[in-house]
Amino acid sequence: MAENNDTDIVMEDENRPSVLVQMCNEDKVATGPPLDVPLTVTAQQLQLLCNSILENEEETPYAFYINETEILSDLQSIIEKENISTEGTIQIIYLPQAVFKVRAVTRCTSSIEGHAEAVLSVKFSPNGGYLASGSGDTTVRFWDLSTETPHYTCKSHRHWVLCIEWSPDGRTLASGCKNGQVCLWDPKSGKQIGKTLTGHKQWITHLCWAPLHLDGTCRKLASSSKDTTIRIWDTNTCQCSIILSSHLQSVTCIRWSGEDLIYSASQDRTIKVWRPNDGVLCRTLQGHGHWVNVLALSTDYVMRTGAFEPSTATVVAKENSNSAAQLQKEALKRYNIVKGNTGERMVSGSDDFTLFLWNPSTEKKPIARMTGHQALVNDVKFSPDARLIASASFDKSIKLWNAKSGKFIVSLRGHVNSVYQLAWSADSRLLVSGSGDSTLKVWDTHKNKLLLDLPGHADEVYAVDWSTDGQRVASGGKDRVLKIWRK
Repeated sequence: MAENNDTDIVMEDENRPSVLVQMCNEDKVATGPPLDVPLTVTAQQLQLLCNSILENEEETPYAFYINETEILSDLQSIIEKENISTEGTIQIIYLPQAVFKVRAVTRCTSSIEGHAEAVLSVKFSPNGGYLASGSGDTTVRFWDLSTETPHYTCKSHRHWVLCIEWSPDGRTLASGCKNGQVCLWDPKSGKQIGKTLTGHKQWITHLCWAPLHLDGTCRKLASSSKDTTIRIWDTNTCQCSIILSSHLQSVTCIRWSGEDLIYSASQDRTIKVWRPNDGVLCRTLQGHGHWVNVLALSTDYVMRTGAFEPSTATVVAKENSNSAAQLQKEALKRYNIVKGNTGERMVSGSDDFTLFLWNPSTEKKPIARMTGHQALVNDVKFSPDARLIASASFDKSIKLWNAKSGKFIVSLRGHVNSVYQLAWSADSRLLVSGSGDSTLKVWDTHKNKLLLDLPGHADEVYAVDWSTDGQRVASGGKDRVLKIWRK
């Protein structure tokens, strides 16, 4: 398309009503000169125009926005809807989209029994090659994705397995239980690695690995507990290297940021920022009026996937045999792209029904207070491209927010009970939710509507995850069955 003249694409008829538009990138910097385009110009034509102005050799997909409203059909409909004056130059922001498309899952291909109690967590490995689950029956299970059958049952915990977390190189799974113990597992053999990490006096609430671009060997693991402390472990020696204590009540959630800080949320209504190397408390973020339940970082997805690039995913997941240093380098490159100029942002969700958007590494004050939920916020996730925030609540709704400004976009309604967990597809176009109404629902986040209803579970769905290669969704809950969904 590069040969095509800009004007040929758009200006076909001199008599049509036209308008001056200025293409701008994400940071609102003008690209090319202002253009005279007809009001009837469509999103597809703007696509050609944008690729032509930017002289892209390969066509890149873009989404176009005026005043944060996406142009889905033509320019005229947005101008009329938003009541925009056509006298001056209209600013159109173009945002590059993922070059690959994840297709929505439509059917349950396997219902795998095995757990003897409720499934409390399900997680795909960073490259989507392995699937693990933790359950109230005290076991961790690995599932074979090629045959969709149980693979290994890992027994070492003596109480409910409350949380599991993959190391960003995909070689280790950590699990934490109600007894306050943390175990490490090898997904290839299903055997425990080293000895059990003991020290917490009450149950484990959350686990978090150091990002791959900071720690190529994935040695460091952090765990938070009801006992108000956070412990950082050396997984090679299975020793606790540092204890972070300053919270007054249970620590509910922790995040290890790409800027080498640990953020911790607590039932004492605060979020604390720590330096993991020496355990220094940098600052305390206040604002919530009740327990803080959940934290999410704008770089969570890119740190979860480490050196794995979802756009290069193959049908059968390939092992990355590169050295730790090489993996670290690849992870850093991917991290810096997502982090961009705006830096890492964080969102927190609370029992006070609100969310706060923070710039936590530099500021104590929140960027925005996000209100609208009518009940406690249980889960919140940034989209992989860090442009949207999705929040799930016990008010049965999911809300989408602008990740830069914290501005409310839309409420997604359809569930008839509390929404427990959310998972984004790798291309940021789709969202899946699990609810107490026993269904999963797939949402289109561009058209802001329900795409698919996935019934099948016999009881509440507690855990849901979308594989990073986009091929599968896994879900588990009160009915003790792990379900795998595919397109």
